[in-house]
Amino acid sequence: MPSTRPRGEPHTERLAARVPAAVKEQIQRAAELTGRSLSDFVIASAQAAAEETIRRYEVVQLTAHDSRLLAEALLNPPEPNAHLRAALDDYRQLTSR
Repeated sequence: MPSTRPRGEPHTERLAARVPAAVKEQIQRAAELTGRSLSDFVIASAQAAAEETIRRYEVVQLTAHDSRLLAEALLNPPEPNAHLRAALDDYRQLTSR
């Protein structure tokens, strides 16, 4: 059966949640204060929270000092120590089979 969705319009999916009446009333009030529908307010708020959560977990932020230390280590790496050489030997033994 052909799609009734106009060409170029993004596919949408349903998202449902059951909340206590007081929570819904609070969200509805916030939506009205911002001039948005309840759905638009919930979607925008959830999307903003999702973006912030993803940023917090996936983006590493370094201080200027830490950035310099990282750059220095990448540009002038130290010689491997005994532990690193032993780990490399173990790795080679495991992967040479």
